[in-house]
Amino acid sequence: MTIKEVAEKFDITTDTLRYYERIGLIPSVPRTASGIRDFDEVTIKWVEFALCFKKAGVPLEGIVEYVKLALQGTGTEPARREILVETRDNLLEKLEEIQNCLELLNHKIDVVYKDCGSYTQQLVEDWKKSQQ
Repeated sequence: MTIKEVAEKFDITTDTLRYYERIGLIPSVPRTASGIRDFDEVTIKWVEFALCFKKAGVPLEGIVEYVKLALQGTGTEPARREILVETRDNLLEKLEEIQNCLELLNHKIDVVYKDCGSYTQQLVEDWKKSQQ
């Protein structure tokens, strides 16, 4: 795939993809004979993986560290696992915070709607009286 196609697939810019490659967020992208980036399935999976990490709130430096460790191969599994576990734990914490906020919002919506309903009913009744 071309860089443009990959950028469109992931809704990011071509400049972002170039930057990710330059800083090591994704491994080097294979090139055609004329030097044009040619994203293969493996490289696309790396992009997807990096974007997933990014969405999880992992700083770019952390993703770069994971990629470096992965490319080093055998022997780095414990360090990579630690990064994954930390990322998961952070996501679970965020999920709990979001769940708490959602519950609070739902409660507020219920209270406001209930109050709004009685207020609206009173307005309707007052309007009817004024029409008589």
